[in-house]
Amino acid sequence: MNIKLIADIAKSLLIARWKQTLVAAVGVTFSITMFITLLSFMSGLNEMLDSLILNRSPHIKLFNEIKASKVQPIDLAKEYKGSHHFIRSIKPGAVRLELHNVRSIINTLKNDPAVLGLAPKITTQVFYNVGAIDLTGVINGIDVEAENKLFKFNDYVTVGNYMDLKNIPNSIILGKAAADKMLAKIGDVIQVTSPNGERTPLKVVGLFQSGLVDLDKVNSYASLSTAQKLLGKPNTYITDINIKLKDINRAPALAKSYGVLFNVDAEDIQTTNSQFETGSSVRTTISYAVGITLLIVAGFGIYNILNMMIYEKMDSIAILKATGFSGSDVKRVFVGIALSIGIFGGLAGLLFGFLMSAGIDQIPFNTASLPTIKTYPINYNPKFYMIGGVFSIITTYLAGLFPARKASKIDPVVIIRGK
Repeated sequence: MNIKLIADIAKSLLIARWKQTLVAAVGVTFSITMFITLLSFMSGLNEMLDSLILNRSPHIKLFNEIKASKVQPIDLAKEYKGSHHFIRSIKPGAVRLELHNVRSIINTLKNDPAVLGLAPKITTQVFYNVGAIDLTGVINGIDVEAENKLFKFNDYVTVGNYMDLKNIPNSIILGKAAADKMLAKIGDVIQVTSPNGERTPLKVVGLFQSGLVDLDKVNSYASLSTAQKLLGKPNTYITDINIKLKDINRAPALAKSYGVLFNVDAEDIQTTNSQFETGSSVRTTISYAVGITLLIVAGFGIYNILNMMIYEKMDSIAILKATGFSGSDVKRVFVGIALSIGIFGGLAGLLFGFLMSAGIDQIPFNTASLPTIKTYPINYNPKFYMIGGVFSIITTYLAGLFPARKASKIDPVVIIRGK
């Protein structure tokens, strides 16, 4: 087998039918280009949508949920022990919202090798006093530095400096939608009434946008000390501990473990935000399906072109076999033609896919609901380019294999006799 001679023959056949070859290569290029662009854009879109909720959510949240006691007085009565009790209209008891022995919980979590970081939090309902009107709101008391480190708090503060919450006493960062309703600006002082009826003045030091307008209408942020002062609680008062793990996949198991260990309620991110993971998975699957379909369609185009080439080059194939070329050599010629189309078309597709993705990445995308997003999201994951390149070679190889096998079985005597 003379590889150089087979390559020269394949090159001659490609050049002889250069228009059809070009059409096949353009089909592969277009398919790879759209495959890369589609996956890059959809993956970037998934990351953007997930970041609105998932990146701002703890992997595990520890808290005390308001709920009815599982053990009722009748369950403690000896005379009814072992009986089945029918109890209706059970009301929640007096539940302590704050976490018991919170310092010990925090120290234990900090020493846990599975924990990346944690952020204590106080969540309380309040009323924003606007003249004679009271607007319902929620104040989140946060450890400012921990919240920014773990949950990118600064990315959502569109006006003002997030560190002012820590540096300025009795300060608050309002959701932009809430600030618009109250006509509040930086430096203004608003009145807030706590659940116990105490009214406290707070200075507005910033505005934030989470991307969810309904949340921004009620949510606001203050430091832990400001929230504790607002509620008249000591500095050990904490209602939530938000945990980020080194491995998010361990969240469900660790949530159950922490709930039992600390005797608190624990929610994991997979349970609370399962709909977002499902949406991302569906969008990614659709993107791969469309991209692979494009490549398969291009493969059929190559298959048809090579079939036509074999039909038109029957004489040449017969001569090759009559002069000593084996069926395997003829098959290598046509497989080489298919792979040449796939390789060069694929490389061009990868390049154009990158350029098209980069072009989309520069298109302005400004919306009030997504203040941190300035252009359309693109993910330049090398995995997409590897998948596109490998699949273009596999597709074109298979598209050329079947016509090549057909060519290798041609009987030169029958062809020459027919002529």
